[in-house]
Amino acid sequence: MDYLSLVNVYLELEKTTKRLEKTEIISNLLKKCSEDEIEKIVYLLQGRVFPSVDERKLGMSSKLALKAIHVSTGSSLSEIEKLFRKMGDVGSVCEKLIETKKQSTLVSKKLKLDKVFSNLQKLASLEGKGTVNKKIQLVSELLTSANSLEGKFIVRTIISDLRVGVAAGILRDSIAKAFDVNVNEVEEAANLTGDYGLVAFKAKQGKLKDVKFKPGVPLRLMLAISVSDIEDGFKEIGEEVLLDYKLDGFRASIHKNDDDVKIFTRSLENITKQFPDVVEYVKKYVKAKDVIIDSEIMGYDPKTKTYMPFQNISQRIKRKYDIEKLIKELPVEINVFDVLYFNGKSVMEEKLVDRLKIVDKIIEEHKFKIRIVERKITKSSKVAEEFFDTALKLGYEGIMLKNPEALYVPGRYVNGWYKLKSVLEPLDLVIVGATWGEGKRAKWLSSYTIACRSGKDFVEVGKVSTGVKEKNEGVTYEELTKLLKPLMTEQKGQEVRVKPEIIVEVHYEEVQKSPTYSSGYALRFPRFKSLRIEKPLDEINTLQDIVRIYKLEKK
Repeated sequence: MDYLSLVNVYLELEKTTKRLEKTEIISNLLKKCSEDEIEKIVYLLQGRVFPSVDERKLGMSSKLALKAIHVSTGSSLSEIEKLFRKMGDVGSVCEKLIETKKQSTLVSKKLKLDKVFSNLQKLASLEGKGTVNKKIQLVSELLTSANSLEGKFIVRTIISDLRVGVAAGILRDSIAKAFDVNVNEVEEAANLTGDYGLVAFKAKQGKLKDVKFKPGVPLRLMLAISVSDIEDGFKEIGEEVLLDYKLDGFRASIHKNDDDVKIFTRSLENITKQFPDVVEYVKKYVKAKDVIIDSEIMGYDPKTKTYMPFQNISQRIKRKYDIEKLIKELPVEINVFDVLYFNGKSVMEEKLVDRLKIVDKIIEEHKFKIRIVERKITKSSKVAEEFFDTALKLGYEGIMLKNPEALYVPGRYVNGWYKLKSVLEPLDLVIVGATWGEGKRAKWLSSYTIACRSGKDFVEVGKVSTGVKEKNEGVTYEELTKLLKPLMTEQKGQEVRVKPEIIVEVHYEEVQKSPTYSSGYALRFPRFKSLRIEKPLDEINTLQDIVRIYKLEKK
């Protein structure tokens, strides 16, 4: 397939915001492509060249992309940078310059999809001396052969800013429609593998049921629905409820296959290298040949032996050096509450109570190394209330209420698990804008516009700056500025808009109705608590959550 054929699909997708129309466009494309092409096309539709669970990165910034445009078009860097400041989109800059460059400089040949895909994948494998120049050469080789529209989308792909609106749900529906398979089967296969390219390939072959999971391959974890009180939990679950504590650590699936141990966050990031202590505990104290456990990893103070909030332990997820030092400063404990795979087979279709028997059998508990989360089964709402009160007194976020008969459903909010927090529960929100500071903060973005999810959109609920530090402990303005600058999409005066990628936990005093923000609500006295780098974007709080909290306050 020529790359231009895919570009024409991008253009069609750009023209519509309607989910059904996008599904129709993509399903028609998938029907036409060969088995050799389908995985590549699915990845490229997502603006990537590897599955979402693959850790490899292209390592191309907007600055490097501008240099590749300079090499391929002959335009001066100053001219390119001036155009970028005006247009705010590297892809559009590339499109305009290829369109207007002299024909005499154009050495063009038809671009093949395989060539584009191959060159972009090579970007991730380059390392060592001369890497930057080699990356620029690989991209400029493509741009030299590209027409203006092809150049636009090549550049947007390398900087991870495709802008055609292909979310996971649209891909799922498109694969189901293209190959006449059940949507739930497609979603289940994607949750097990984290790889829509592989799912599309198997669906095209008619072998979707062959998709299995095994230790070492990250999968989506089961999610819990919020309830407003204990009675709601019993109403949803039934007569008997299993209770356990909702801990303030980070969710992790831990995979053991003989002596090979891997740790993944809920967003499928491999963090094994950052936690060699966890690897050691699993090897010593998990008595199973091959297993996948669902857990919460908690940090604690090595001197006082008190548990610390997620904000503290998040430093260990981000840091990839001084690991041994961090193990001593920020030790962790594994808290196990479920098992997904045990000795050669999935146990997700077994009842929760039966899975917990496996947990009890294979976990050798050692305080401050690995423990089983405390739990209780009850038919009494009074007992549940007491359990909830105890959780809050111990400093936990709240409790989980689970159906003892529930199966494990990866990646889904289903009627099996519920979570109950205090009314003013912390919110996980995404930064969509920021403001450059003044005076001593002039070099930093120091006020952040935060938003929740509403369908496939993001709606604003306020601005936050309190809680961010100028220096020393905690998350600093400098750190947030470094994270946000590469994500800037436009700037007007001191205000900037950014791609919604940086998720933060926010505390606040109350939710108010407000015409100022696009959600119709505003957080009163919001305070930055921590970065939630382990959390995927599709799991941040929703407008429905904001409305629920607002109504509870009014009660």
